Amino acid sequence: MSQPSKDLGSGSQAKPKKESILDLSKYIDRAIRVKFTGGREVSGVLKGFDPLVNLVLDGCIEYVRDPDDNFKLTDDERQLGLVVCRGTSVVLICPHDGMESIANPFIQSAD
Repeated sequence: MSQPSKDLGSGSQAKPKKESILDLSKYIDRAIRVKFTGGREVSGVLKGFDPLVNLVLDGCIEYVRDPDDNFKLTDDERQLGLVVCRGTSVVLICPHDGMESIANPFIQSAD
């Protein structure tokens, strides 16, 4: 027994083009800082990217975390050079210039 074919309309409907949420083109050849799932942080010069937020960083430096507390960074750095970062693990991207660390307003002081 054959099943009736379903009419799918004209079949030539164009799907709307998906655009990337991030416009990283203004950061090409500029220093950026990237945080990844798992807590790693790196900074480097953005050389390229794609719609999946895969990044190519040159002169990349990894900021070493404290072995006792994975959320604390030490003053140690590790030179990585040219790096390709997988977009699915990127959590945060920010420009390196104009960035400053602030105190966490949610930590209760021990007074």
